[in-house]
Formats: sequence, structure tokens, C-alpha cells
Amino acid sequence: MKTEIYAFADEAASDFEGQIAAMKDNGLDGLEIRNVDGTNVSEITEQNAAQIRKRLDGAGLKVCSVGSPLGKTGIEDGNFEEELERFRHTLNIAGILGAECLRIFSFYIPSGANPDIYKNEVIERLGKFCELAEGHSVTLCHENEKGIYGDTAKRCAQIHMALPEIRGVFDPANFVQCGEDTLEAWKLLKPYIKYMHIKDALPDGDVVPAGRGIGNVGIIVKDFISAGGSKFTVEPHLTVFEGFEALERGAKKAGEAAEKRFVYKSAREAFDAACREFKNILTEEGLWK
Repeated sequence: MKTEIYAFADEAASDFEGQIAAMKDNGLDGLEIRNVDGTNVSEITEQNAAQIRKRLDGAGLKVCSVGSPLGKTGIEDGNFEEELERFRHTLNIAGILGAECLRIFSFYIPSGANPDIYKNEVIERLGKFCELAEGHSVTLCHENEKGIYGDTAKRCAQIHMALPEIRGVFDPANFVQCGEDTLEAWKLLKPYIKYMHIKDALPDGDVVPAGRGIGNVGIIVKDFISAGGSKFTVEPHLTVFEGFEALERGAKKAGEAAEKRFVYKSAREAFDAACREFKNILTEEGLWK
């Protein structure tokens, strides 16, 4: 099975032409679409979605997943009826774009609250998402995100067991930031994972290129592929400091800035580095030529 590499193109450029160029220059299969020309994918019109699809088809690129923010609202203070309307619209957008997956989240929990008391409410809400998705040719995929109900492997597993039609997006860096052991998380969630986000992090939570942190990205990627997995989305989230060159030319803080190893002069430089580091992992494992 061919390994397919996608990316959040909006981290390379805000304009769509720049995003397409970044995908092509890095030899990627397409994108997990999130923002196009400054507009979130959940807010674009169906007409705009058709135009985007036409431009991507012409470039030989496809949309693997709609990287929506659905479910990234407060369980207590969010308006769920409005979220359902946005979900209905985004389902239609996903269909027009030809996306196989639609990323969702499991709602922000109030700071300091015990997430377990919200389990039934979370399952009920996600169940309504599933009901609305019936008849659409898209798979709902839950991502582990810091601060939401499903930010630990245990609670992610609860969601998948209660709603098996929801698959998982495994993000190693997000688990690191939540204090989770990524290998233990992978062991628990492996049967439910549809695709992976390629992102790594240091113990302090700083995001770094894949393989440079403690997320065990290489080990998990190899096991995922061995089990039949094939789809990956590069999500750089790397530090961009556009004033870096100016500092290097003599400002007193140049040394301080240079101490951060993974700091990049532009979004495109950071994006290219993230893609390159992931391909290096695949090459080292004999999974990329």
C-alpha cells in the first residue's frame, strides 16, 4: 500500500496558490484542508468549495481530510445548536471537496473540572454528529487535543468504544503535551486509528520536527504502516521568527534567539523542514524512496 503524505497547507502559506506550490514542491499527495485565503474551511461557501476542488484537481492534488474545528467549543458555554448547523454545512463541503475524512473534536472541558462527569454529554453530542453524517461518504475522525474531553488515550478509547463509526486521528505531540506516554497511548488506540498527524514535542511541550522530540514518532509510524496504515498529515506547528535575520545582523538578542534550535525564518521554511524530517524518518525505516 502506497504511503500517502498530506499536510496542513495553511502552515506553508495563507494564500491558496502558495499552498498549492508548497504541496507540489514537497512532493505531497495533497492536503488536510483547514484555511484557504484566510477563511476556515467550515465557513466557505459550496461555490467556493467547488472552485477549490477544480484548482486542486488541476494541480494533481487531493483533499484527504477536512481539518474542521467542529467540536472545539465549550461543553458548558458553547452553543451546540449552532455547532450542529456548522456541522451540516461542513459535511456538504467535505463531499464537494471529495474528502475521505472529516476531523472532529470532543468539546472543551472547564478548567479544573473532572472530565469524567461530562462523558455522557460528550458521547450524546458526538452521537448526533454521527447521525447527521449517515448517508455521507465521509468518515468522522476524532483528534486528541489538549483541553478537550478526549485529550487522554483512555477517554479517546471511551469515545471509540461507544461510537465505533468514529475513527481516530493520532497526534503524538498533543499526547506529549498532555503528559501521556505516546507508546502506551498507541497501544490502546491502534485499532481505532484512521490516520496520523505528524507532529512531535519536547518534554516541556514545545513542538519540534518529527523524530526530534519524545513522541516516539518513528516507532509509531512504522507500526502503523505495518498494520496497514497509509495516510499521514504533516502538521508543522513550528516556531517561526521572521525577525530572526535582523537579530542575526547584530541585535543584542541574536544569541538568545539562536539558542532555540528549531526556529525558522518563515512559515514556508518551517513547513519544508517538517516535511523533510518526516520523509527522513520514512527513508530510515525503508518506507520511502
